[in-house]
Amino acid sequence: MEREFYISELEKRISEPRKFIQVVAGPRQVGKTTIINQFLERNPYEYIFDTADALDGNGQVWLEQIWNTSRLKIKSGKSEILLVIDEIQKIANWSEFVKKFWDEDTRLNLNIKVILSGSSRLLLKEGLSESLQGRFELIQVPHWCYSEMKEAFGFTLDEYVFFGGYPGSAFLVKDEKRWKSYIRDAMIETSISKDILMLTTITKPALLMQLFDLGTAYSSQIMPFNKMLGTLTDAGNTVTLSHYLTLLDQCGLLGGIQKYSGSVQHSRSSSPKFQVYNNALMSALVSKSFSEARETPDLWGRFVESCVGTHLINNAPLCGCRLWYWRDGNDEVDFVISRNGEICGIEVKSGSRSKGKGMESFKKKFPDAKLYVVSANDFPGSACIGLEDFLSMKVDSLF
Repeated sequence: MEREFYISELEKRISEPRKFIQVVAGPRQVGKTTIINQFLERNPYEYIFDTADALDGNGQVWLEQIWNTSRLKIKSGKSEILLVIDEIQKIANWSEFVKKFWDEDTRLNLNIKVILSGSSRLLLKEGLSESLQGRFELIQVPHWCYSEMKEAFGFTLDEYVFFGGYPGSAFLVKDEKRWKSYIRDAMIETSISKDILMLTTITKPALLMQLFDLGTAYSSQIMPFNKMLGTLTDAGNTVTLSHYLTLLDQCGLLGGIQKYSGSVQHSRSSSPKFQVYNNALMSALVSKSFSEARETPDLWGRFVESCVGTHLINNAPLCGCRLWYWRDGNDEVDFVISRNGEICGIEVKSGSRSKGKGMESFKKKFPDAKLYVVSANDFPGSACIGLEDFLSMKVDSLF
């Protein structure tokens, strides 16, 4: 399984001499804590493990206390101690204190190895770039992919397209009402309230929720900011909407894919293409059941395209790739992947209806681009990539 890779990566890095803080980052409920626990079970390190998730008092004092406990164990004769802190971003100014303690240990030659984990990539990124530059290595853990859900829970391809990749909800899929409630309450509400509203100053929380609802409903569709302003209540301005979309993206909920133009400046000013990180977020907010959605061609086509998007948005960054879309007038390419000057265009085909001449126009504009069509209907001898095959491959294999 893919999660085995992250356990092995921790084993390799922690076995090396103390050089870097290891940071395990990713959205909620993707298995970060499980990965760390399985690593600890399989390896004979003496460790201290604690979580900042439910702190009531001063987190900085708490952090200093557990760090001092680690130092005490070293002074009592231990050759090394592994200090593991979960949900580190819950502590205000956490990175400044970690830097202070880490640098003190380095100066005193105290062999305390550190693993930090967190579910808010935005807050982790700020702390890592501002205070811990040059002192950490990042292990990014994405949402569960199709092959993992298939292996662990026996998901069919269609089940993955609809129910997505939250392992904690897999046993609920036979009771769809209960499953949808779990995704809405335990995943969406918790992620937004704990990873955004409690840790970031939000002047219009209702607008943030509206934006999330709109984005999930239109996942894998382009939505100009001006249209959002006309759709959302008390929308304010495009700067506010762009900022809120960035926060949702950094929590692994909803991204805004930018248009590929070959110019970063033009791409940043383009209308975003909404993309959920997990199709469960989309399914939990629609009224139709799995069977009803499967029998509604237009709706199912949107689910299929969004599912391709989830695979790309989760895995492209892990391969050093960037994800875009492309549009020129009425011509459109669903997804574009770029890496080191190379680009790939991807069209998603979920039915017999043609999407027009988007790929042809894209090839004329970017003649060196590689082109692929991903089809939900995998026919023998077809030039298309079957959806199941596509969801099982690494993104960088497209180059």
